[in-house]
Amino acid sequence: MNREEEFFQKRLKELAGIADRRNIVTFTDFLNLNELNIFHLTFRDLSFVTCKPFGGYENAERQIIAFIPDALSYDYCYPVSCIKIRPQNEKYADKMTHRDYLGALLNLGIERSTLGDILIDGSAALVFCLDRMEEFILNGLTRVKHTNVICESVDYENMDYTPKYELVRGSVASIRLDSLLSVAFGSSRSSLVGLIEGGKVFVNGKMVTSNGYKLKENDIISARGLGRFCYLGVTAETKKGRMWAELKKFI
Repeated sequence: MNREEEFFQKRLKELAGIADRRNIVTFTDFLNLNELNIFHLTFRDLSFVTCKPFGGYENAERQIIAFIPDALSYDYCYPVSCIKIRPQNEKYADKMTHRDYLGALLNLGIERSTLGDILIDGSAALVFCLDRMEEFILNGLTRVKHTNVICESVDYENMDYTPKYELVRGSVASIRLDSLLSVAFGSSRSSLVGLIEGGKVFVNGKMVTSNGYKLKENDIISARGLGRFCYLGVTAETKKGRMWAELKKFI
């Protein structure tokens, strides 16, 4: 680990210690994939408290961690809000991407760690953020690209959102990480070696640097710069012993 990563690991232990000593729930900001990997590497050292990740919806990529003391005697909730951003006039709105929404938010001076996932939902976007940023975004964000927008709070616990995905199937010799990445993203296994060994592929939030890592059903794989998919399982086997793997690729 470099110095910054060691500092982050120390912060995790500090938050867990505060939760334990004061009998309160403490929270991180939203963690990126590398920070979630450090959390997983540090998990055993945090066993004196309960650690629960949460990102606002199932299979969120960016998540905060709650550190919960064993003797907790009160209910708690995660300091997460959800904001829906939609065009004032959909007819004249630009087609806006994840990058467009993120850029508009960061241009307000917001730190990335206070923002969770940004989900594109038709002509609108759902943005998860820390509670303390909610009013600032509601009042400050009025434009994305060249489009005037309206921001409104959403109850994410009851929101109607289903992640969009496509089913991808491919023939593989074994359920290796490099093989399934090749199926998911249409790249050769050899071209993916640098991506995996370079620490840019994560399985369930944990960095995996072995090309031959064996995946299990329902594992979530994230590859920086390429996207995410869920390995669903093997649907059939050929006479030559190859397997048809099925993936759910998020789009």
